[in-house]
Amino acid sequence: MKNIIKENIGNPEKLEKLYRTDRKNFEKAFLELYPEIEENEISRYWKARIDAEKIKPYSFNTLRNDILFLIITCLIAGFLLKIPAIFKSGIDKEIYFLKNAGIIAFAALSLYYFMSSGAIKLTNILVTTLIFLFSTVYVNLLPSDKSDNTFFLVCLHLPLMLWFLYGLVFTGFNLKERSGWIGYLRHNGELVVLFAVIAAAGGILTGVTIGLFESIGIDAEEFYFENIVFWGIVSAPVVATFLIRYFPAITNKIPPVIAGIFSPLILLTLAVFLVVVIFSGRSLFSDRDFLLVFNLMLLGVTVVIVFSVIEPFIYTRYHLQEGILLALVALAILTDLIALSAIIYRLGEYGFTPNRTAVLGSNLLILVNLLLIGIDLFKVILRNNDIEKVKLTIVNYLPVYALWAVTVVFIFPLIFGF
Repeated sequence: MKNIIKENIGNPEKLEKLYRTDRKNFEKAFLELYPEIEENEISRYWKARIDAEKIKPYSFNTLRNDILFLIITCLIAGFLLKIPAIFKSGIDKEIYFLKNAGIIAFAALSLYYFMSSGAIKLTNILVTTLIFLFSTVYVNLLPSDKSDNTFFLVCLHLPLMLWFLYGLVFTGFNLKERSGWIGYLRHNGELVVLFAVIAAAGGILTGVTIGLFESIGIDAEEFYFENIVFWGIVSAPVVATFLIRYFPAITNKIPPVIAGIFSPLILLTLAVFLVVVIFSGRSLFSDRDFLLVFNLMLLGVTVVIVFSVIEPFIYTRYHLQEGILLALVALAILTDLIALSAIIYRLGEYGFTPNRTAVLGSNLLILVNLLLIGIDLFKVILRNNDIEKVKLTIVNYLPVYALWAVTVVFIFPLIFGF
């Protein structure tokens, strides 16, 4: 078994098949072999996976404590979100949510992680707390003009910066352990899916509750939205994290299926959309709103590509899923180039503004990322390279997005003012 594992350390499909065929002997052989292959990134991933499988199920006391931590986190997050209503201080609710919603959401996730994870380094807690406090003070001291482009861009990019911070919390502030960041991206895929399920269930519950009270002549809509829905929205990510932790056998099976089903559908949709755009008569060069929609679509497709690569493939024969993703990447690159040409044209005609500069920078970052992913997928299909290398390419590029978010949040106000 050890020889087979060593020969196929770059072949994840073969390793997975060996693991499922004879799990006990695979684990024993792998752990004996690990000192010889620990420098390999895939080996470290398998080591983490086997170690995680060996962890005993959570005890009743652990579950009880975790539920308590969950309740405390949700109450704190809900209280922070409701500050304008609780204190009736004349704070503009929309401005407050724009500035603080992302901070509250990621602070809640980080707080729950620290409370429920046991032994955590004090320095990690202090650094995380200081960054959240600084971000809160900074964004709330900014001039609050909803029509100002710089203010809107700061509020839009601050959650991206804090998402990367939560990634540091999740991985124990270990930037070098790439398998941990792959796990973080996969965790986000599971989180998004569960959040959508919880939101859908919450929407049904809301409709039923309001309908029942209306049937007896009581208008409960305003009260329900103000006191239940807001708490539910901010609590849903933390609840989803709790469910991922305690029911991994269920939660980690859904995202790969969704990725496998939706990636070909999105490929078809994007292809049809680009053809329709050609004959629609609408111009990206003159229609600002259409260009915005075009870029939002590009961002959405890029996110789908990233999570489709990160999730385990459900189509393993004949590089089917890799081929679908490569075609999707190619169309996304074409879409990005079209958008970039329109942005550069508008810059030449109307000059630099915060919005145009931000869109230009974002599109260039996405283009480079898509090119790197496309090259690696091409090598996977034609040269039988390991798909793990594509995942590493994605993970290695994450700090670039984080640096861009920091630039927009802290440098744009200095360059463009308000």
